[in-house]
Amino acid sequence: MPEPAAPGPATPKPMASGPNVTRSGPGRLLVAVYGIFAIAAVSRSAVQIATRFEEAPAAYLLSALAAVVYVVATVTLAVGSRTSRRVAFLSCAVELTGVLVVGVVSLLVPSWFPRATVWSDFGIGYGFVPLVLPVLGLLWLRRTRPAAG
Repeated sequence: MPEPAAPGPATPKPMASGPNVTRSGPGRLLVAVYGIFAIAAVSRSAVQIATRFEEAPAAYLLSALAAVVYVVATVTLAVGSRTSRRVAFLSCAVELTGVLVVGVVSLLVPSWFPRATVWSDFGIGYGFVPLVLPVLGLLWLRRTRPAAG
């Protein structure tokens, strides 16, 4: 009778791959938070542009851009196909770049942003979620990427 194999170091199991993996497990929460931010950013930018665009056109257009990025990220993370994963990666990268650039500029040249955007001061008005969310999105996409081959 053969001896049982000695237990070795535990190797982490790779995430399952497939079209639904980005919206499973913790991905559900990620998609939900992106969805909430999409609704909030679309609503906020629509009201700002419709009622007081002349006060701060650049800030309000940036809020509209953030809204588009959140909508795209929400949809593409929920779909999870090969193409949507690429678009989700791009939208999270654009979002992170936007938060970092607008965050730095809004601190160094506050006169450029007479009104806050979602990304102003690194998203302080939203508890820094706009700064953390794309990082989590990128990490989740990396964690759930299909195995090579």
